[in-house]
Amino acid sequence: MKKVYGALFALMVVCSFIITSAVPVMAATSYDVVLYFPFSRYPETGDHIRDAIAAGHSSICTIDRDGADERRKESLAPYPPKSGYDRDEWPMAMCLEGGAGADVRYISPSDNRGAGAWVGNQLEPYPDGTRVKFIVQ
Repeated sequence: MKKVYGALFALMVVCSFIITSAVPVMAATSYDVVLYFPFSRYPETGDHIRDAIAAGHSSICTIDRDGADERRKESLAPYPPKSGYDRDEWPMAMCLEGGAGADVRYISPSDNRGAGAWVGNQLEPYPDGTRVKFIVQ
């Protein structure tokens, strides 16, 4: 009986080693600052950010103000303007993660512009290269 238990234990150890070595270890996503986005103030933008992150876009924005204009052109190019709406993009153009392939949604100008001003004011003190994790609440 001891031999059976010993063999089972050895088999478990070997299987455990094989299983754990086959599972890729993902690097921890790091960030410098957490920004709690106020859903109650900007619900359309908040919904868009949540949905885009749930669809696989990054919740982290690496600030890069200098490239924002070019990334905005890239992300908005496939989406023509619509009267009465702004085109909201996630990740935002000011983020290195933004640009071509960003999620774009038509939302009300007041929500989009208010949210943009709020985010801009919150991130103003931080230099380019700062990694900001967005949490909608």
